[in-house]
This record gives sequence, C-alpha cells and structure tokens, in this order.
Amino acid sequence: MLSGWSGATPVIAVLFAALVAAMLIRRFRFSFAAQTPQVYAGTVPEFDIRAHLSGPILCEGMIFGPLGRVSSRFVARMQGDWDGDTGTLSEDFTYSSGVTQARCWHLTMAGNGHFSATADDIVGVARGVQSGATVRLQYRIRLDRQAGGHVLDVTDWMYLLDNGSILNKSEMRKFGVKVAELVATMRPIRP
Repeated sequence: MLSGWSGATPVIAVLFAALVAAMLIRRFRFSFAAQTPQVYAGTVPEFDIRAHLSGPILCEGMIFGPLGRVSSRFVARMQGDWDGDTGTLSEDFTYSSGVTQARCWHLTMAGNGHFSATADDIVGVARGVQSGATVRLQYRIRLDRQAGGHVLDVTDWMYLLDNGSILNKSEMRKFGVKVAELVATMRPIRP
C-alpha cells in the first residue's frame, strides 16, 4: 500500500539537505552572526571603549526569547573607570520582574583595537575588537541557577551613534541555536 512512496525518500532527503544547507549559508553569510569588524572599518564616529564606556552610563533594554517575544525589560546603571589600558565596567541591572543583578567587567586593551574582558559569570575570557564605529565582543556566559544555569555563546555588537549614545544588540545561542536576543541603548549620564 505504501510502496508508491519508496521513490520519494531520496527526494525528501535531498530537499532536506538543501534546506539545511540554505539555512547554514543564510546564518553564516547573510545574518547578524555573519558581520565582521572589517565591514565597519573606517566608519565614524570611531568607537574607543576607554572613552565611550567611561563614567556613568544609563542602559535601557529588552530581552527577547526564542520565539521573538519580549521576555524581560531592564534598566541598568553602569560605571566605567579606566587607568591606561585597563578598566572596569560595573553594571547594576533592575529587571521588570524586580530581580536585580550586578556584574563587573575587567577590561584590558591588547593593541590594534583588540581587548579582552572577564567577569564572574563569564566562562573563560571574552574577546573583543573595536572597528570604526563598532565594537564586537564574543564570550560564553553562565546563567544563574534560577535561569537554569545554562552556558550560552554570546555575540555582542555595540554601534556608536553620532550623539555619543550606543546601540547594543546581542544574540545568545545554545548548540548554535538562537535562544535569546538583547537590544539596548546606552547613554552617558551628563552631570
């Protein structure tokens, strides 16, 4: 009774392989993850984290879950302090749920626009690069126990705007699958 379907199996396999290949090409060639710092070389204003992540900063943003819906909103007060090529960026988050979170990044410039960063919930060392009006930071973050304790791969892009504000977009992935996205603005607090 199903013998008529036997010839369809190779066709389905080929179509499935083509679909997977198209998705991989899209992800690595035409998506957020495909951006490279070189694309932004020469764009202005030039992003220097020692200048633009310095002093008091107000950050406001949203986190989107795997289905694209807003899963959380937050406001963060940040303070960047630098001594030459080393600095700290303290972040104090308040989420819409009332939960608070603190993180302190320790940043070290390595020359040629590259830098490294560490924090308590970062697995290993985060690697960053400044290029034109952008900064890309890649790292692995361990979520707290209430969020499941998962380790996620994060690609963080910050785009410096003409008025000194920063637009931040991040993608968080687990086993290569996007599980969350963050969009935020960061503005210096002027006295």
